[in-house]
Amino acid sequence: MPKVSVVVATYNRHELLLKMLGDLSRQDLPAAEFEVVLVDDGSKTPARAVVEANTWPFALRIFEQPNSGQAAARDRAVRAAEGRVVVVIDDDMELPTHFLSAHLTQHEAGFEVVLGHIRASPELRTRPLFERFHAKFTDGMIDTARRGEPIRGAWLCTGNVSFRRDAYLAVGGFDRALARSEDRDLGIRFEARGERITFAEEAYTTHHSDHDSLDLWLRRARLYGIYDSRIAKKHAALAYVDPWRFLFDVNPLSRPLLVLAVVAPTLGGYVSKAAMKTSEALDARGLEGPAIRGTTLVYGLEYFLGVRSEAGSLRESARGLARYVKKALAPSSTRKSGAHG
Repeated sequence: MPKVSVVVATYNRHELLLKMLGDLSRQDLPAAEFEVVLVDDGSKTPARAVVEANTWPFALRIFEQPNSGQAAARDRAVRAAEGRVVVVIDDDMELPTHFLSAHLTQHEAGFEVVLGHIRASPELRTRPLFERFHAKFTDGMIDTARRGEPIRGAWLCTGNVSFRRDAYLAVGGFDRALARSEDRDLGIRFEARGERITFAEEAYTTHHSDHDSLDLWLRRARLYGIYDSRIAKKHAALAYVDPWRFLFDVNPLSRPLLVLAVVAPTLGGYVSKAAMKTSEALDARGLEGPAIRGTTLVYGLEYFLGVRSEAGSLRESARGLARYVKKALAPSSTRKSGAHG
């Protein structure tokens, strides 16, 4: 019986997947002590042939399914896992040799959930602006952890996380109805159940992204607004998981534009496109700092367009804002944010 089960959901990333499996072959944790459970979520060319063309020192099981999304793929893998500890990683991650042992050390110290650090690959310097924005956003999480602030469940990111399998089953696993933020929702339920959560900087991965579609990134930002709104309904008493929290966390100069996205979505969409073009122009002139700040605004606009879409009307949006303010003003509330993975 393995101590650790490594869960990987993959989709059309054979080259990156093979590199990641190669990193797992070089772990300082003995290969007999972990297994890899791989779910191919409907890749156009099945991953099985390229994976099984190689010999791996660890036990490897491959499952295949029609494209059903990350939540369904990872849930299937976790339920099939045999290890007491489950480590979930993305298929585009580079791993140091001590990666698995660093996660396992934290579990042996008594933590049920371990959030690993996701580092941006140096190659991201050549990637599109929106990918560099995401890398800086992810790196910001470690600054919060270093300040000693409490680690919240909403920080959970399935790019690099581990948890006890029995804790996962106890909270019901990933919500397969969520196409985005399913990891955040899982972390919120872990915290609500009282699981001990920690952040482990030494359990790091390096992110190698192949995303290059701006339109896809914009759609994802809107989807986060939609699904974060649904998560807020599931956890209605928690102010810190409410998407309206972001309105009060951003630079005050940005707030009128985010409100505009809710009040007049069509106009908000035009502003988002104009802001992205401006950001790209700044980036082309070597002004990456202002360009990243502009891209942050674009993400916020698209996110709140998603919030408005899920609300369905301006009246329901106003009611959602009022509910958040009421929760935020309650003595026990908190507005600590969580990141998207």
